[in-house]
Amino acid sequence: MNNVPAITFSDDQAEAHDRIADVLRGAGVDIDDGTTMPPVEGKQSVLAVTGKAGSGKTMLLASVVKALDEAGVEIVSGDYEGRKRKERRTLAILAPTNKAASVLRMRGVPATTIHRILYTPVYDPEYEKVAEWLAGNGEKPEIEGLTDEALERAKASYELHKSVPGALAVAGLRGSDFITGWKRREAPLDIGLVDEASMLDDRQYDDLRDIFPTLLLFGDPAQLAPVNQSGKMVFDKLPAPAVMSLSRIHRQQGDSPILDVAHSLADPQLGFEDFESLIQDLARKDDRVVWAQRVEVDLMARSPVLVWRNATRIRLINAFRSVYGAPETELLEGEPLICDGIELPLKHRKKRIDLEARGLIKGAQVVYLGPGRKPGFSRLHVLGALEPQVSAASIVKIEKPDEEEPFIPFAARMGATFLHGAAVTIHKAQGSQWPEVQVFAPDIYAAARMGRTEAGQPLWKRLAYVAVTRASDRLYWVVRSRLSKPSGPLSVSDLGGTPAPLQLSAEEFE
Repeated sequence: MNNVPAITFSDDQAEAHDRIADVLRGAGVDIDDGTTMPPVEGKQSVLAVTGKAGSGKTMLLASVVKALDEAGVEIVSGDYEGRKRKERRTLAILAPTNKAASVLRMRGVPATTIHRILYTPVYDPEYEKVAEWLAGNGEKPEIEGLTDEALERAKASYELHKSVPGALAVAGLRGSDFITGWKRREAPLDIGLVDEASMLDDRQYDDLRDIFPTLLLFGDPAQLAPVNQSGKMVFDKLPAPAVMSLSRIHRQQGDSPILDVAHSLADPQLGFEDFESLIQDLARKDDRVVWAQRVEVDLMARSPVLVWRNATRIRLINAFRSVYGAPETELLEGEPLICDGIELPLKHRKKRIDLEARGLIKGAQVVYLGPGRKPGFSRLHVLGALEPQVSAASIVKIEKPDEEEPFIPFAARMGATFLHGAAVTIHKAQGSQWPEVQVFAPDIYAAARMGRTEAGQPLWKRLAYVAVTRASDRLYWVVRSRLSKPSGPLSVSDLGGTPAPLQLSAEEFE
C-alpha cells in the first residue's frame, strides 16, 4: 500500500470517511488512532458509499485500506490467510470480476474477486512455509530450487503488493502449482470492502453478509442493476442511515471530458439528439472524446465494442473475424473471448471451482493463445487475473447473424464455455474499464426510440452512462455501422507468459 498517494478529501468524502471510521471503531478498529482490539462476537454492520463516476469512491476506498493497513489489520487476498490468531484483525478488498479487481490493483489496492474469497485453496505445506515467512509469521524457509536471492526478491515484492502468488512469480514459481484442492469457506472473516457493489445480486450479498461481520460497499447507483433484480441494487434495500452519497469532485485542471459526457445524462431535459450534440462539441475541443464514423477494428481485440442489442454484437463479431480472415473451423491466436460459464456436472464440483478460481468465471475476458495439447483444449490468457495463463477444456461458440444455433469451431465434451469477445453488451461490460472504449451509438439511439425506462430513468441514459464510464482515457462514440481495416495481423505479443499446467480432459470425467 506504499504507492497509494496522500489525498485531500472533499466535504462529502470527509463525512463518509468519518462514518466509515465510526463503523470500524464500533468493530474494534480505530483508523484515526491506528489501534485495534480483538473482534467483537456477534456484532454486524453494513455501510454503503454510493456515487457516480468521478465522485472519488475509489480514492476513498484506497484511503480506508491504507489506514487499516497502517493500523495493523492484515490484508487477506484469497491467496493465503495464515494461521488464525484470536487477536488478529483481517481485511479483504473484493470486486465481482477479475477485471474490476485488476482496476483496483492498478491503483495500488490489493483486491481479489468475491469468488476467490468464497472458495479457499488447500495448499501444499511447502507453500505454507513460504507464505507464513512472507507474512512475517515464520522462519525463512529452505525450499529446494529456491535460492536466498530469489526468496529476498519475493519478500520485496510481497512488501509492496501483499500478494503471495505475485511474490512467488518474482521468484520464478506459480502459486497455482502448490494448490492441492479447493473448499467452500466455512469460518467467517472480519472486515470486507466491496468495490463495484452495484453489480452484486442478492445471493452474493447474502454470502458476503455471512462471511463479513463488518461490510463496506462502494457502488455507482447510476449503473445498470444486475439481471433478474427488477432494477434494484443491494444498497437500495439498506436503511437510509446506512447509505452515504458522494457528489462529483470538480477540478479546475485536467478534468475528464468523459466525465462531462457521463454527468450530462443526469439532466432530465436532455434528449438523445442534445446528448449527441454535446459529444460532437466536446470532440472538437478535446481528443479524449472522438466522434467516430466507423469502428476501429484494431481496438476490438483487447477492448470490445459496447452494444445494447444482441444482433449488433453478433454482426460486429462476424465482421471482426472476416476482416482478419479468420476461418470458420478454427480460432486465430489473439482472438478475444468472453467466458460464458462452466459446463460440468455436479459430481465434478471441485474441477469447476478450480477453473473459476483461476479466473474463468462468467463474464471473464480471455484471449485465445492457441490449441492445447489435447483435442478440445485451449491455451488462454485471462485478462486481469494474477496468474493469467491457463490451459483448459473449452467449448467455443461463434454466433452467426440470423442463425439460431451458434457455430462451434471446436469443443471438448465439457469444460469452460466461451463466446466471442470482440463486442459485448453494455450489461456484461459493467465492472470493467479500458483505456479506450468504442460505444456503438445506433444501439443507444434504438433504446431511446423505444422509450423504455429502468428504475425510473430512461433506459438509453443508463446504457449510455455505463458505456461511457468504461473508458478511462478515450471515448469513441461510433455513429456509423462501418469497420476499419486492421493495421496488421492479430498478435499475442502484448500478453507474454507461459500457460499453467491445468488440464481438464474428457477422460477425467468418465
